[in-house]
Amino acid sequence: MRLPFSDALFANTRPIVMRWSRLMARIFHFCAAASPAALVLLLMGVHDGALIRTYGVLALLAGLLTVLVFTAFGMYGREMFSNRVLIRSTIVAWSASFGLVLMLHTLFRVIAYLPVKMALLWYLTTLLLLVLGRLLMLAFFQRRIRDGHFVGRSVILGATENGGRLAQHMQQNVDIASGLLGFIDDRSPERISSHLRPQLIGNFTLLEQLIRNNEVDQVLMALPAVAEGRNHHYVELLSKMPVQVFLVPEMQAFNFALPRVADISDVPMLVVSEPPLKGWAPAYKRAEDIILAGLALLLLSPLMLLVAVAIKFDSRGPVLFRQRRYGYNHQLIEVYKFRSMFHDQRDMDAQTQTRAGDPRVTRVGRFIRKSSIDELPQLFNVLAGSMSMVGPRPHATATKAADVLFEEAVANYVARHKVKPGITGLAQVHGYRGETDTVEKLQKRVEYDLAYIENWSLGLDAFILLRTLPAVLSMKAAY
Repeated sequence: MRLPFSDALFANTRPIVMRWSRLMARIFHFCAAASPAALVLLLMGVHDGALIRTYGVLALLAGLLTVLVFTAFGMYGREMFSNRVLIRSTIVAWSASFGLVLMLHTLFRVIAYLPVKMALLWYLTTLLLLVLGRLLMLAFFQRRIRDGHFVGRSVILGATENGGRLAQHMQQNVDIASGLLGFIDDRSPERISSHLRPQLIGNFTLLEQLIRNNEVDQVLMALPAVAEGRNHHYVELLSKMPVQVFLVPEMQAFNFALPRVADISDVPMLVVSEPPLKGWAPAYKRAEDIILAGLALLLLSPLMLLVAVAIKFDSRGPVLFRQRRYGYNHQLIEVYKFRSMFHDQRDMDAQTQTRAGDPRVTRVGRFIRKSSIDELPQLFNVLAGSMSMVGPRPHATATKAADVLFEEAVANYVARHKVKPGITGLAQVHGYRGETDTVEKLQKRVEYDLAYIENWSLGLDAFILLRTLPAVLSMKAAY
């Protein structure tokens, strides 16, 4: 996992390499943004000197704004030297840059006329150049790594168990920013774990010599926290040398922590867990729910009225069935459905799941369950705020899989309740709807539900909603 390191990582790391790399990247980005103006002039057949000069001004403006915006987006920081392709960041940064160019062109009439087709050509040409340039840079990085050249040359101070975990992580996630030379340890080789000895390069005296010869840029201290005296001693010595020194956290913590840190009272802490919807996300999702549920009720009200009449004529009892289910934060909510069973045989807590040919289901109930029409009253739940259009399906309190309660059958089942339950969800559009009679089926449902929670976006909601209708029309797995 990667933490958001600051640019302090490169404060003393090969400053000439860093400066030249960033300078070349800025020059390339400037040229990539400005050069398509020549292509536009060629395709438009412009020969007027004044118009050529104004297009030249627009090209210079595009280049300068691109470099400024890319700087603001942090495109010349540590990420530039990582193995990430950065396609999304590049698209966003260039779109912002080109948007500013067009806005200034519109406001101040930099040039007389820029056809929409030419503007689109300019945008796409530069985007292609930027992506190709990034891919070439990554290929260059990979070649340099294979040859053993790195922007930052690191040693781990302390051939400890924690240092071994760090070394393994760095070797598995190697990038041009930090190349590992090996371990430094003042202990005799016999006291060092056998699997770390091959990477031992010497003691602290050798480390000091390497630093003085400008052969080491970063020292990663992996001594045990209980060795306070040794830590203090080495920090005091290293602080007098021109080298970056980092204190390695306990690497085991990364097995269950998120790839982020937070400052609590100015103390950096690893983030272990957080709500899935942050910032404006809950407001966006709530607005989505109100708009879509309102439109759905408006469009489907004639169908819902016909279903209500059919239920009333088919068997005695109320049209709606209310059932307590677990909702957001494991709180009990009352979920509405069209009644599909005989009223005197209803199962309020779903102790027995509905099966094919279930005698408790009415004739109308069999159809509306198969087509999921019985779920339509849950649109009122969505408007009321206890449910969402998309999310993990809410389950009744006594639902079981293989005679085991859901929350007992799957260890992380309750994690589904970190968001509001939904009328449809990722599990349902992948075929996991209807009866859940085995623990394996429940496990797959939970996996899809947790995947939805971890990767939520408005785009994912749109994907699920579009996939819901074909899943329902297939009429599989619902009884």
